[in-house]
Amino acid sequence: MSPTSLHGSLASRPRVELAPPSAYTLGPEACELARRAGLIADPWQADSLDLMMSVRPDGKWACFEFAEWVPRQNGKGAILEIRALAGFLLLGEKLLMWSAHEYKTAIRAFRRMKALFKRLGKQVGANENLLEVDGIRIKVINTNGEEGFERLDTNAELKFIARSKGSGRGFTGHLNIIDEAFAYTWEQNEALMPTMRAVENPQIVYTSTPPLAGDSGDVMYALRERAEAGGDASLGYRDWGLGGDLEHLADVDLDDPDLWAATNPAWGYRVTEEATARDRRGMSDQGFGREILGIWPKRAEGSTVIDPAKWARMLDESSVRDREAGLALGVDISPLRDSAAICVYGLRADGLGHAQIADFRPGTKWLIPRLVELRQALEPIAIAMGRGTHAFLKTALDQQGFQLPEDPEEPEAGDLGVTGAIDMAAATGQVLEGVREQAFRVIPNRHLDVAVAGAKTKASGDTIAWTPTKSDVDITPLVAMSLARWIYDLRSHLLADAEYDVLESVF
Repeated sequence: MSPTSLHGSLASRPRVELAPPSAYTLGPEACELARRAGLIADPWQADSLDLMMSVRPDGKWACFEFAEWVPRQNGKGAILEIRALAGFLLLGEKLLMWSAHEYKTAIRAFRRMKALFKRLGKQVGANENLLEVDGIRIKVINTNGEEGFERLDTNAELKFIARSKGSGRGFTGHLNIIDEAFAYTWEQNEALMPTMRAVENPQIVYTSTPPLAGDSGDVMYALRERAEAGGDASLGYRDWGLGGDLEHLADVDLDDPDLWAATNPAWGYRVTEEATARDRRGMSDQGFGREILGIWPKRAEGSTVIDPAKWARMLDESSVRDREAGLALGVDISPLRDSAAICVYGLRADGLGHAQIADFRPGTKWLIPRLVELRQALEPIAIAMGRGTHAFLKTALDQQGFQLPEDPEEPEAGDLGVTGAIDMAAATGQVLEGVREQAFRVIPNRHLDVAVAGAKTKASGDTIAWTPTKSDVDITPLVAMSLARWIYDLRSHLLADAEYDVLESVF
């Protein structure tokens, strides 16, 4: 949807815009604070902040995720600066993490923010690393690799980091800024996204030009697919680029100034026709199409096997399972033992399946205690896991009374189910068929979305199994869901012999 601009006729609109429902926005307050620092938002930037900082009636961000794809030199960095200023000085956010693909980019952002703080306030005495803004004292941290700011009254922090697989681990971020999202990988996402798990009202903001190639930018492509599929009530999304792809530039008049103006929202402010004409003469067709007109590369074929549109239609925040129908648990551990997932599967009153990630965390030490808790609270009819997971956990499972069936032909309620290759193929196939037939509903979960977007199947003889499209994708939530659905279908007959007194729970 494309709401009417709040900032006058000079503000053009992006080609694609997705705006979740909201009650009001804090964008004007953020822009006013930035104006005091000498940073005056263009109309398109103010529109972006209005959407990014829109708020639901319950006081939480309408956009848990917000993405702005815009060509080069239009001023997307100013959007991030204004959002960071507001979060640090107005909103009481405790930790704001600004990450970029390269260290030098993160440092440039740090220096720009330092200049804004100086314009808003003043240096305290002779200490150039101590500033005061409206009575708030701010410590400037210049340590190499740990650049940032700290409020001395609340200990709130604004940190600037170069992204890596491990960057962000151990931090609990209220706001994560993903600058240069074209180079943001699933591996980096898995390091940063869990930092928000315990935060009441978090937000993640992505900005970028299009991906450099069709076999990179996986997170960006996944966001685009979710936006195009619709139905995502927590995603704000704006793409200024032309439609189509870089393989079909013959269909685009690259010399048309009207297209230049339509794709560059700062046209007439800091982007001019003269400068764009120079870019056109000096750049290749593909480079100009991507960097100046915002045209995406065509995505590499075979990236995923689950249709994003069909998956989006299965997401249902209000889905509730029928407690009389029982449930099963699926458990999976990543190959490097650096994460694990537990999924609940049951049935709804309307006969559709109900899937929900019960837990997903780094490491494995938490897994057995959590399974003990869930067994006591939910009394599952079965708990499924792969052969490798079972071998890894066997000693701990035995100690806590998790057992395989004494008679494989006559399992009892609560017994484990361990898959071999044929069983795992069945579990994978059941999910693929379930998505095609829209046979179950899923409580939305970011980690599961990532796994679905980054999974494909691999064949081995007559069997198939899930495998990640790239090494940095963690598909454990998807595997756990597949196992839970498989074991529920296999052992749901046990309900006739089981008596349930399931405790009230969120599952």
